[in-house]
Amino acid sequence: MKINVSLISFPAGKIILSTVLFLGVPSFGEDQPQWGERHSRNMVSQETGLPIRFNLETGEGILWSVALGGGSYGSPIVAQGRVFIGTNNSEPLDERHHGDRGVLLCLDARDGSLVWQLVVPRIGGDDFLDWPGVGICSEPTVEGDRIYTVTTRSEVVCLDLHGLENGNDGPYLDEGRHSVPMDSPAIATVPPDADILWRFDLRSEIGQYPHDSPHMSILLDGECLYLNTGNGVDNTHKKIGNPEAPSCIALDKKTGRLLAEENEGIGPRTFHESWSSPSLGEVNGRRLLFFGGPDGICYAFKTLVTPFSEQVISFDCVWRFDCDPEAPKENIHDYVGNTRESPSEIMGMPVFYKNRVYVVAGGDIWWGKRRSWLKCIDATLKGDITRTGELWSYDIPRQSCATPAILNGLVFVTDDAGCVHCVDAETGEAYWVHKVGRSIWSSALGADHCIYVGARNGDFAILAATKQKQVLFSTRFPDAIHGTPTAANGVLYVSTLSRLYAIKTP
Repeated sequence: MKINVSLISFPAGKIILSTVLFLGVPSFGEDQPQWGERHSRNMVSQETGLPIRFNLETGEGILWSVALGGGSYGSPIVAQGRVFIGTNNSEPLDERHHGDRGVLLCLDARDGSLVWQLVVPRIGGDDFLDWPGVGICSEPTVEGDRIYTVTTRSEVVCLDLHGLENGNDGPYLDEGRHSVPMDSPAIATVPPDADILWRFDLRSEIGQYPHDSPHMSILLDGECLYLNTGNGVDNTHKKIGNPEAPSCIALDKKTGRLLAEENEGIGPRTFHESWSSPSLGEVNGRRLLFFGGPDGICYAFKTLVTPFSEQVISFDCVWRFDCDPEAPKENIHDYVGNTRESPSEIMGMPVFYKNRVYVVAGGDIWWGKRRSWLKCIDATLKGDITRTGELWSYDIPRQSCATPAILNGLVFVTDDAGCVHCVDAETGEAYWVHKVGRSIWSSALGADHCIYVGARNGDFAILAATKQKQVLFSTRFPDAIHGTPTAANGVLYVSTLSRLYAIKTP
């Protein structure tokens, strides 16, 4: 069996020296087992001692780097000595898997070598159901030896951290059929294949209509998994593929059984797709699930309690806040391509912080108006709080996919014009805006009193997380950056479309 993992090509002496220096030093940091801070989704890390400079040409500060093909849009997740990153199959690592595939790589955090990979064929037919060349975009969530993620075929899967090295555990045992196209014969499953423990097909189970490529970061709370569904428009962009499908659901983490779904009528109001993953917080002794709707409305639902009902239930809505009440609400798809007037949507995750919800809403980055807002919402209220719940609003002159990073009493968000905005978390007062690169689809990471952020033209910047703008470092990667940087165990991870970098202070 041919396995091919390509390390970055530095002069031989430098890569050996890096291995001696880095792998021999114990790490005292923490894992990053989910996207954003646990439950709150605040895009920050408690890591310290992170690099504030490195050199891509000489290899200074580069612990290791591996090729990803060319379709990596998600962010790295780090847990249990492993690094997880989605990509495509343009540079196959296993001779049994050829052609366009969505791939999730599990790499050894010490050197980036391959441990196992999940390989998923395309849906086929309509490209808009599973966009060609795009890797698995959904960031995994890791708990112990279980990994929860969503494939390019809109399947929620529970994976074994160890892959097939400890056997095919089941109850799902059909990996050999799952990893090849339907018109190809099943193959034998052997390491380095992934071990799927259970599988929940969003299309067949809830009638989800996929669009482009799903992006979900599953929220794990106790025995429950919460996630957005990726339900979206058809290939005309003029109607929802299935307006009856829910936009947010809950599953049993042990079995994948459907537990609950939203029943707020979001489907017909969806302008493009359900992009935003949920967050969670405790408000006055009450645990709430916060969901950024594809209709531009932020919802707060009661979380589920055990024992779970035997029947699928509807989420109990505590409050709803329309981030753009003056936007068009009827015949919304007549506004597709209108950059001045359109419905709003929420693409990034809501962040819960000190009884407030911080969320970015506005025009779709492909088809909507060139405007968005950072909203600060009072999470202690009930009912329709559109008129009463806004504590402050900050105007962003372009679209934004950002999940806020709240650090040192400041909120940092990015926009599609390639800028980072710094705003006071308490009052919404604007402090500064910095142009990083051509366009930013990712979020900024706040860690070690710094802000780390990359742009779609490869520009990368480290800024001080202060009221006064200070650019500490800037460089350019050789490819586009779509994922948010990740900090774990003293290492900064930056993924581009084609390569993953592990960077550490020498």
